[in-house]
Amino acid sequence: VMVNPDLENLNKSDLDLFLAGTEEKICMIEAGANEVSDEMMLEAIEQGHQVIGEVCRLIKRMRNEIGKEKFSYESKKAPADLLGLVSERYFDRMKEAVLSADKSVRDRAVSALAAEIKLFINEEHEELAAFTSEVIDALEKQVVRHYLLNEQRRVDGRSLEDIRELKAEIDLFPRVHGSALFSRGQTQVMTICTLGTVDDAQRLDGVDTQDSKRYMHQYNFPAYSVGEARPNRSPGRREIGHGALAERALIPVLPSLDEFPYTIRCVAEVTMSNGSTSQASVCSSSLALMAAGVPVKKPVAGISSGLIIDPEDTDRYLVFMDIQGIEDFFGDMDFKVAGTRDGITAVQVDIKVDGLTIDMIRDAFELTRKGRLRILDQAMDPVIAQARTELSPYAPKIDQIDIPSDKIRDVIGTGGKVIRKIVELTGAQIDVEEEGSLGHVYIASTDTEARKKAMEIIRAIVFDPEPGTVFDGIVTRLMTFGAFVEIAPGKEGLVHISKMSWQRVNKVEDVLSVGDHVKVVVSEIDDQGRLNLSMRDLMKKPEGYVEREETRSGGRSDRRPDGQRGGSRNYRNSGDRGGDRVSRDGSRGSYSRGNSERREKRDGEDSGGQKGEPRKGRHF
Repeated sequence: VMVNPDLENLNKSDLDLFLAGTEEKICMIEAGANEVSDEMMLEAIEQGHQVIGEVCRLIKRMRNEIGKEKFSYESKKAPADLLGLVSERYFDRMKEAVLSADKSVRDRAVSALAAEIKLFINEEHEELAAFTSEVIDALEKQVVRHYLLNEQRRVDGRSLEDIRELKAEIDLFPRVHGSALFSRGQTQVMTICTLGTVDDAQRLDGVDTQDSKRYMHQYNFPAYSVGEARPNRSPGRREIGHGALAERALIPVLPSLDEFPYTIRCVAEVTMSNGSTSQASVCSSSLALMAAGVPVKKPVAGISSGLIIDPEDTDRYLVFMDIQGIEDFFGDMDFKVAGTRDGITAVQVDIKVDGLTIDMIRDAFELTRKGRLRILDQAMDPVIAQARTELSPYAPKIDQIDIPSDKIRDVIGTGGKVIRKIVELTGAQIDVEEEGSLGHVYIASTDTEARKKAMEIIRAIVFDPEPGTVFDGIVTRLMTFGAFVEIAPGKEGLVHISKMSWQRVNKVEDVLSVGDHVKVVVSEIDDQGRLNLSMRDLMKKPEGYVEREETRSGGRSDRRPDGQRGGSRNYRNSGDRGGDRVSRDGSRGSYSRGNSERREKRDGEDSGGQKGEPRKGRHF
């Protein structure tokens, strides 16, 4: 365990733990981890708290030496006499009102009693009417906490370690890539998982850095989930925070880009809320990812535990599992833990007291581990225990081919001409990323034939085809001695007039026209790397056919003295890649249509881009 690590060590670490506290207690915990054990997490918290104690003692010394006298303020509270009077008169009835497993039934009963208490205060103690709401909340809190501490039962009848009824379901919607619904009592979250191409990754622009994010987790908490009617607005602190927590919990089990070249987005919609929706969103999103075919390493589950401390004896406390809304509101802690069977992936702790002792934290970890395993065993694994091997038919399928980085220019073409032509011919989406000496080409389409065709074209551009390889080409030019056929954008070969048919061809125009689609086979590659193609080798040879003498001799009187064949055969397209070229320092970059028309030249090179500049996205 390393306390206060630098960025280099933090990036290599399996644990990122942030603590705040006093000399005696822990006040806040926030952590992300790669399946760190509960014991290791607790050890890290203990070591961190020791350092916090040293800092607190230093602050105390500074305060004693240079501190100023603090301003004191006493807030105005409801009179104790009024609290005692209302408690004595309505305690038992409030207990009857809150003891219900159904949130809506409980809320109606409490509201009816609150109206009666309000009427009593207005009639009997009108001068104290301003404290009515505070007194009602204090009475409800007193009842809930007293029942837990003394009866060791929950308001819905559960014991301290009971979890509400668990339900899970996948494939709610046929057209989405993955979907799941997870319910824990009256807390219910639905997650939709969508797969996209590499270029769909979220771009993050910093002051001096550019980065991308290929897993995005959004959390939405609509008003109807708590029975309210109000306009839906932009995400607030709650939505952003809960989404970030669930995202952090799931990232450690996601596959790498090389293993799964997709951008992944999960949107968790809270459809019903009664406590711990953030951890329910972890469960539903884990299910949706597996249903979508994302090869996650292991399923992830999340659960919260709560805390009640006796105000008269702080050594007397209770830690309980799976808190609901009323326990979160009137309790002292919301201890959220997410992880797999083998370890923790995320922790977040909110408290309303002056801190937690190590014993309290140890009890919470022990309880949440039991709950995590119970959710996996009883709810999630019976529905789907591991990722599907096949993606949804509506999700884009992505094929990958790695090419030498110096061949990227051939695939992109001048101004993006070549790659746009491939997209036009196939309908597939193509992304190119450079990493060191390799270029990663991703071909995405729901159509298998489109991906296959795009792959064949790119292979033909980048790699010299072997003799015997068959292509569907397009006639681009007619000469007296033959026709040039484009077998891939920017790559041509010659079909000599003698190779067009087994019958004698007097004029090329008798057989071919510019724009004709023809099937050709590579017959040979000459010593200058030029492709010689044949149409007739794909036709059935007539019986008794005799090769003409001039054809057998293999001579070609139609070649020009300079070795050219009546026109440029610059099928290798040695021009610019059609976009910014970046330094090959080992970091990833990508190519997108948006910047394909913009060229920047580096001194001494025509590939563009200043050395060391961040790579621009290239997508077609």
